Amino acid sequence: MLCAILVALPALAASAEAAEPADAAAAQEERTLRVANREVFTFAATVFGLSPEERAERAGGRIRALAPDDLVAPVVAQPLTFEKETGVAMMHKGVPLFTVYQSDLDPVESPPLPKVAAEVRTKLQAALAARYEQGSAKRLAIGTALAAAATIALAIVLVALYRSQRRLLTVIDSKLVRLSNRHLLNWRVLLLGAERYLLIASSGVAAFALVYLWLAFSLAQFPYTAPWGARLGQSMVSLGERLAGGAIDALPGLVTVLVIFALTRFAARGLTMIFDAVESGRLALPGLHPETVGATRRLTLVVLWLFALTVAYPYLPGSQSDAFKGVSVFLGLMVTLGSAGIVNQAMNGLVLVYSRALKNGDYVVIGDVEGYVSELGPLSTKLVTRNDMEVTVPNSVITGGKIVNASRLAEGRGMPVTTTVTIGYDTPWRQVHAMLELAARRTAGLRDDAPPRVRQTALQDFYVAYELMVRLSDGASRADTLTALHGHIQDVFNEFGIQIMSPNFEAQPHQPVLSPPDTWYASPAAPPDEARTINDIGVI
Repeated sequence: MLCAILVALPALAASAEAAEPADAAAAQEERTLRVANREVFTFAATVFGLSPEERAERAGGRIRALAPDDLVAPVVAQPLTFEKETGVAMMHKGVPLFTVYQSDLDPVESPPLPKVAAEVRTKLQAALAARYEQGSAKRLAIGTALAAAATIALAIVLVALYRSQRRLLTVIDSKLVRLSNRHLLNWRVLLLGAERYLLIASSGVAAFALVYLWLAFSLAQFPYTAPWGARLGQSMVSLGERLAGGAIDALPGLVTVLVIFALTRFAARGLTMIFDAVESGRLALPGLHPETVGATRRLTLVVLWLFALTVAYPYLPGSQSDAFKGVSVFLGLMVTLGSAGIVNQAMNGLVLVYSRALKNGDYVVIGDVEGYVSELGPLSTKLVTRNDMEVTVPNSVITGGKIVNASRLAEGRGMPVTTTVTIGYDTPWRQVHAMLELAARRTAGLRDDAPPRVRQTALQDFYVAYELMVRLSDGASRADTLTALHGHIQDVFNEFGIQIMSPNFEAQPHQPVLSPPDTWYASPAAPPDEARTINDIGVI
């Protein structure tokens, strides 16, 4: 279809071949002669009463009247002078087609008349030859075949480009799926996302360039559309020259930027090695703790790279252009408007890190949420509860409330676990102590080197509150161990006939609610040895 359209274009444009305005401002004065879709000469002067428009129409009519076989005859430039008008006539087989007069030329900017006439003769000869070829069936057949071959080649290349893009996108997407559990600000995820969009953009640019080249080549295969193809090709060449020139001009700045970033990379690696040594305990620096070294490393590297970017900015190609400055202002405005809440959360995250209130793996109670810290992020903290549910708490909420950390002081001693029972005054407290300690000794998952401790936390109106504190072994589940401990407490109290119940009295009992001295050491309690003092048995 394209070839048919290109073949039919001369017939459609024949009426416009004679004259066109060369400039909108001078549309009433100048007329351009076009032959076979090619500019030949612009008539600018009124000569012997003929306006530029009439002269262009007459020249076009004479050229259209030429027989097809006469189009290949040579054009001769013959100087002439008539009534003080100096010019050069374009002669074709002894017949003048039109004349280029001195008055048609700009007296200041135009070259000499002989040079202009030589250029006009060359253009006219090429235009006549193109008009002759446009009527040649052989020439059109060759052009059609070449355009069809170019179309097939374009289709093959585009299909190969599309398949290559899909394969590369599949590889990138698979990597993103494997990294989907990483933090959103993970640099590998960000680089893969940027690589994905860069691949799509580059594929689009490559496809556009291929279609552009195909169009320029196809248009160049037909005499009538050859000027369009030539202009497309020249535009591509000019663009390539400008890009190449810009790249060459930008090389010194790019080399400077590379040196700056190479030095920054070297400094970042050195700092990372120092921070890793502090984190592993191989190096001790004042004011830098293993718990805070991760945040300090991130902050230091961010400041270092921002400083490097600030230094390298003036050397970036196009950094001094108005467009680059406008984009910088726009991005700065967007960051300013949208970063208020983020900066607040990030600052609260830094408070949590540098106060060392909690870290990954700690068992904490924050408000009504209780669980292990699974992630201490810059904006929020994630907790895993005993029911294996993840709870996300904004850092601003954490810093504005109370944090209970059960793991903070447990290193080397085991995490403390406490439970409370209330027993009436008629049960000897020594017996209650002994039963709670027995239940703790029966429970698996507790440290053997940390004996259970029983405290009487309150003497209420009708009962005593007893608190049992034990310490977990390394790796033991807090929830499961506490469940097992509660079960053993019930079993022990049942074995010795003591009910776990808090009595309440509505009236004064007939008999005092007391535990007689002969029951003070009821089983499993045992009287102290003579060598033991009252403090040795843990009485509070």
